[in-house]
Amino acid sequence: MSSLTFTLIQTSLHWENKAANLSMLEQKINSLKEKTEVVILPEMFSTGFSMNPGSLAETMDGPSVQWMKRIAAGKRIILTGSLIIQDNNNAETGNNYYNRLIWMLPNGQSGIYDKRHRFAFAGEDAHYTAGNKRLIASVKGWKINLQVCYDLRFPVWARQQSGNEPEYDVLIYVANWPERRSHAWKTLLQARAIENQCYVIGVNRVGNDGNAIFHSGDSMVVDPMGEVLYTKNTDEDIFTITLDKTHLDAVRTKLPFLKDADDFQITEGDL
Repeated sequence: MSSLTFTLIQTSLHWENKAANLSMLEQKINSLKEKTEVVILPEMFSTGFSMNPGSLAETMDGPSVQWMKRIAAGKRIILTGSLIIQDNNNAETGNNYYNRLIWMLPNGQSGIYDKRHRFAFAGEDAHYTAGNKRLIASVKGWKINLQVCYDLRFPVWARQQSGNEPEYDVLIYVANWPERRSHAWKTLLQARAIENQCYVIGVNRVGNDGNAIFHSGDSMVVDPMGEVLYTKNTDEDIFTITLDKTHLDAVRTKLPFLKDADDFQITEGDL
């Protein structure tokens, strides 16, 4: 109960080529020798950060989600990352495409988080519908807040809401964050860890995408004091780390800053 092991996969992606990406990622996951419990893939791991959902989107019954189910079951892991998903259940809008993070359990059950903050600078808001609910998953007594890329710039969406106990222990961002803004990526990951007294994990891609935008990776694990436990620049990498809840509890006990936080609640009416 006091520890949880994560594997970060920082990789280049084949532009809009789902079969190639799933094959490549399956090889990387199958190469894992050490025990792990949660494997984290980048944002839009099957396609790259594409604004072509009309030709690339799948349903929750589609082959990429089925691939996640098969890998999670076969490796006995939790597998997470985001995909381009078409979901027709939202009757309020004609745009039914989502940048959807999927939290796939080894038993085939899953949780979903639809990216709240769409990157309008690249036109994401014109192609994808925003989510309106956070997803905080539970694993072995840990609570994990799952978010996507551009969400990192909006601290209120990640902020521990006031109460007797912190809402979550780990904050995860999956991303296609470009190298030209890597300073913001690295700085904000540390800031989110410090202000929320939690571990933060950011998993980014590397290499050029189909728009010739370069990604330097800089995937990172940060402890609740803001100390960087791992980071990797430019190169593909697979890194496994075990996080200690005893350390997290000790920081929160010794420095009970969250108790002094502003009292607020995020409700659907605020979105």
